[in-house]
Amino acid sequence: MREEIYSVEQVADLLGLHVRTVRGYIRAGRLKAVRIGKQYRIARADLDALTGRPQPAAPRPTGASAVEVSSIVQIDGVDRAAAERLSTLVLAGANTAHDPARPLRVQTVHDEERNRMKIVILGGAAATADVLHLLEAILDGDNGLLTRKVGGA
Repeated sequence: MREEIYSVEQVADLLGLHVRTVRGYIRAGRLKAVRIGKQYRIARADLDALTGRPQPAAPRPTGASAVEVSSIVQIDGVDRAAAERLSTLVLAGANTAHDPARPLRVQTVHDEERNRMKIVILGGAAATADVLHLLEAILDGDNGLLTRKVGGA
């Protein structure tokens, strides 16, 4: 794929400006240009940057789909100390996400009046599933992590 390149005159016509104005933008550094011989050439991306047009999104590699999962987990009967321990475990599990380009986002909230905790998870399907499996293992296991029975304490 070839990038479009414009002359100063073409940019002036496209923007409805005088040629001297475009050259002034180039000299002032407002418009990036490459000097070839005695003439300037302006790339389409640099022209778009000047005019504020958004850059087109980079095409996705074939076979890569943009899947994002959002999950909300509600856990009843959790006091503040247990919520803090569970939050630490879940955040640690989320920080071992699969794809650093698409990090897993996790937010935890504890309602002390109702002894209720909510965990919001946003991210890829596989990483979200891993965190949900971790939660299931913590909540279903008789490991004492939520009741302060860890290590005989």
